[in-house]
Amino acid sequence: MGLGGCIILIAVGAILTFATDWHMQGVNLDLVGVILMIVGLIGVTTFSSIARRRRVMVPPTSTTVVETERRHHDGYSDGYGA
Repeated sequence: MGLGGCIILIAVGAILTFATDWHMQGVNLDLVGVILMIVGLIGVTTFSSIARRRRVMVPPTSTTVVETERRHHDGYSDGYGA
């Protein structure tokens, strides 16, 4: 279940708990709504912890540049015409 599914569970649970006044025999809709909201919150926290682990950034390896000493001659430095 993705993040969208978890948000839908929270929304449906909130609607059942706070926005309805239905009375069904043998079913407490307020309790069902609270359970759906809790399951949605657990899903959001699980999804965010998994997504955080996927986004672990590894610092880039830096390469060390070693410059060699160049000898400068009279004339061209690449050896032509010297």
